[in-house]
Amino acid sequence: MNNTLFENLEPIAVWKYFGEILQIPRPSKSEEKILAYIEQFAINNNLEHKKDTIGNIVIKKPASPGRENQNVVVLQSHVDMVCEKNSNVEHNFLTDPIKAVIDGNWIKADGTTLGADNGIGVAAQLAVLADKTLKHGPIECLFTVDEETGLTGAKQMTAGFISGKVLLNLDSEDEGELFIGCAGGIDTTIQYPYIAVEPDRSLIAIKININGLLGGHSGDDINKGRANAIKLMARFLWDCINNFDIFLASFQGGNLRNAIPREAESVILLHPAKLEAFKKYYRLYKSIIKNENKYSDKDIEIEFCEVDKPGSCLDKNDTRKLVGSLYACPNGVIAMSQAIEALVETSTNLASVHFKDNSTIEIVTSQRSSTESAKYDIANRVACIFQLTGAKTKHGEGYPGWAPDAGSKVLKTAQDVYSRLFNTTPKVKAIHAGLECGLFLENNPGLDMVSFGPTLRNVHSPDERMEIESVEKFWKFLIALLENIG
Repeated sequence: MNNTLFENLEPIAVWKYFGEILQIPRPSKSEEKILAYIEQFAINNNLEHKKDTIGNIVIKKPASPGRENQNVVVLQSHVDMVCEKNSNVEHNFLTDPIKAVIDGNWIKADGTTLGADNGIGVAAQLAVLADKTLKHGPIECLFTVDEETGLTGAKQMTAGFISGKVLLNLDSEDEGELFIGCAGGIDTTIQYPYIAVEPDRSLIAIKININGLLGGHSGDDINKGRANAIKLMARFLWDCINNFDIFLASFQGGNLRNAIPREAESVILLHPAKLEAFKKYYRLYKSIIKNENKYSDKDIEIEFCEVDKPGSCLDKNDTRKLVGSLYACPNGVIAMSQAIEALVETSTNLASVHFKDNSTIEIVTSQRSSTESAKYDIANRVACIFQLTGAKTKHGEGYPGWAPDAGSKVLKTAQDVYSRLFNTTPKVKAIHAGLECGLFLENNPGLDMVSFGPTLRNVHSPDERMEIESVEKFWKFLIALLENIG
C-alpha cells in the first residue's frame, strides 16, 4: 500500500496506525502477526502489558497527573478481521496486506474486506496509548482475539485480566449512535451424509453460477432485504428437480457464518432432450430474480454453461432431500423486537454449503436473538428441517446477548459529552450484531459499558467501506469521553 494514502487525513495518529494495521495479515485464528505488532508497540512505548493464555493482550497506561485516583477505564477492540474477497481477485489473507483506496469520502479495499471492523478500533486505542497530551484516568487497552469466528478471546479471557469497571467497546459502526445492547448468537452446523453414484452416460452436465450479490454482515444487514445466493440457488434447483428430473453433482456457496452469501455454484446433470426447456426456464428465472432484487442487489447475475460430466453425483432421493431442505430452511429476519422500535429481535443466516468429500455435505447456519429463548427456538427449527432428511446437526456453544441498561452512568456521561461536543443528541440503540460485551459482563458483573465507533458500511463483504470524516468525530468523542469519565 502507498504509505502516503492517509497522510493528509485527521486525526494523523489514528490514520497512521490504521495504515500500519492494514499491512499486517490478521484472519481470525491466525492473529500472531498483529499480536506481535501490538506487543512490540507496548515495549517501544515503555507501557506495561500482559498476554493471557488465549492470546488477548492488555496494555496499561498510567493516569494523567492529578487523575491517579479515578476509576480505571477499559478500551476494547478485537484484532481479527473477516476475510472475504471477490472471486476474480487474487489475495492471500494469510500473507498479503490489504490494498486500501480512497473513494470520495470513503476508505475501501480493492476487491477484499477492508478490516476496519475492527482495525479502526485497534488504531484508536494505539493512538490513545501513544499520545502523552491527553487527559484521562488510568487506562487499560484490551485487544481480544478471534471475535469474528466465535468470540473465543472474550469467552476464554483469563479471570481478572482486566480491572476496570467501565468499558468502552470501539466496535460499533454508526457515528453518532451509542449502543447499550446486542444480540446473542449460536451456530447450527449440519452434516448431510450421502452415497455418491455414477451418473448415467446419457446425461449432460450444466454448471450454474449466481454472483454479484451485495452480501454483508449477517447481523447488521440481515434486515435490509439482501438476497442470499444459497437460497436463490436452492429455489432454482428445486424447480429444476420438479420440471427436468435433474441429478445434483455439486453445490458450493457462501464462506463465513457471519456473512450473507454473495455467490453460489452448482453442477447438475440432465437429459439432453430437456436442455432447451431448461434454457427457457433459466431465462425466465433470471428475469424474475433480477426483478425481485433490483433494489437490494442490482448487480446480481445468474449464468450457466455446459461442462465435462463429473464422475459422481447424488441420486434422485438425496438430490431432492438436500435441495428441498436448503429451500425450506428459514433465512433472514424471524422476529422484530417488541421493546425497541426497528430492532431485529431474532434472525437466522444460511451461511455456507460445501461438499466436503464423496460422502458428506456440510451446511453452516448462524442464529441471533436478543431473547435467549428465541435464539434457541430458531436454532432448533433450523436443525429440525435437516434432521427430517436424516442429517446430523450440532449447535455451537453460542454466546449471550447484552441486555440494555438505560440507567448506565457511562451512557449518561457519553450522552452529555457528545451533546456538548457536537451540539446534537446522540441516538441510543441496541444492535442485532454480536458484540463481546455480553461475555465481558458475564465474567465481570457490574461492568458499565457503552459501544461506539465511526461509520462503516457493508462490513464482512468486499464492499466494506469507512467514512473518512466520521473517524475524526469518533476520535474527538473518544478523547473527550476519556477526559470526562470519573
